[in-house]
Amino acid sequence: MPGAEALLPNLGRLTEAARAAGVTIVHTADDHEPHDPEIAAAPDFIETFPAHCLRGTPGAARLAETAAAPGAADIPPDGAVDVTAVAAAPEVVLRKNRFDAFSNPAARPLLAALAPDRVVVYGVALEVCDRYAVEGMLALDAGFEIVLVEDAVAALDPARGAELVDDWRRRGVRIASTDEVLKEVAAR
Repeated sequence: MPGAEALLPNLGRLTEAARAAGVTIVHTADDHEPHDPEIAAAPDFIETFPAHCLRGTPGAARLAETAAAPGAADIPPDGAVDVTAVAAAPEVVLRKNRFDAFSNPAARPLLAALAPDRVVVYGVALEVCDRYAVEGMLALDAGFEIVLVEDAVAALDPARGAELVDDWRRRGVRIASTDEVLKEVAAR
């Protein structure tokens, strides 16, 4: 994805700062099998994509900058876990086999159990996984602040990404820089 490699330092800084401050990190992770609905031999790059993040392959591994810490709680795509126990972990990997993190049945109960004041969104791709996460949280109307870190996200289609960011800003999502978020985390 164009520009994604330039994000790596900010992704790492955000992840490490959250750990150092004791902020719970929920990593979303694609966890696909070849027959999943978003995998297609002739993808449209809107609802379907080529095979990616196939379970057990190197393509499913997280980048070092955002890899979960050893011992992170793991939620499989079917959501079959005790969410209350998982919510006590400092890091959680929420696996999904669709773009949408909320396709995992544990996503909503996990957010409710965590009861965050703020959720910070960063990573790729802006108009795919990030979009579903932000839209899913907006639909919850749960009362927590949603922050999108603009210099820690990248879009496959930059014009579409800019449209989404403008729309979210109008709908109450705070758009911030990595440095702004890091200052806030340090002040906690």
